[in-house]
Amino acid sequence: GEQQQQSEDIAFLGSAFLVAVFAILIILIAQFNSLSAPIIIGLSILFSLIGVLLGYVFTGQTFSFAMSSIGVISLAGVVVNNAIVLIDYINLRRDERRAELGITADQRLSIDDVKWAIANAGATRLRPVLLTAITTVLGLIPLAIGLNINFFTLVSDLDPQYFLGGDNTAFWGPMAWTVVYGLTFATFLTLVVVPVMYLLFYRLERGIARLRGAGA
Repeated sequence: GEQQQQSEDIAFLGSAFLVAVFAILIILIAQFNSLSAPIIIGLSILFSLIGVLLGYVFTGQTFSFAMSSIGVISLAGVVVNNAIVLIDYINLRRDERRAELGITADQRLSIDDVKWAIANAGATRLRPVLLTAITTVLGLIPLAIGLNINFFTLVSDLDPQYFLGGDNTAFWGPMAWTVVYGLTFATFLTLVVVPVMYLLFYRLERGIARLRGAGA
């Protein structure tokens, strides 16, 4: 019975993850009106799983498929949010730069101008991304370590009767640690890897546009 229930949970969570990622990509394509930005954001979700696996490998903790998978789905939402904020601000700085230079929307900026927009956006969004990661990680630490506090005795007798561990940790701990490991690694991705991928995709689009112009 347990194996059958676990197989059903695995199939459901796998389907839920694919549906969630597909819905995210569809919404991003509609909002950004571009294919490169959703691909970058989707890759950032995939790369964040590397942080989850590294965290479990280095700590030697047990990987609970059900709760850890729920943590991965929750992690995808936070990673997507940070990547969207950064890419959207890069596009905003590109539009401002294009307006300063008097370039129309059909014309492309130079690589140096795009680098300037990426660097400016990264410096501006550094604090919000770090604050999001730090507050989320710190908020999940009590759940991850199983910090228990008796608020009734804390108010009545000033005795919190706190202790670590318990049955709740075995259930909720894997989910919390999954988000902590993945978000810590994904913060590095958002600040370093996402801008690099953005520049690489821009160079690729610029090269394809030149080839089309030469072919025409």
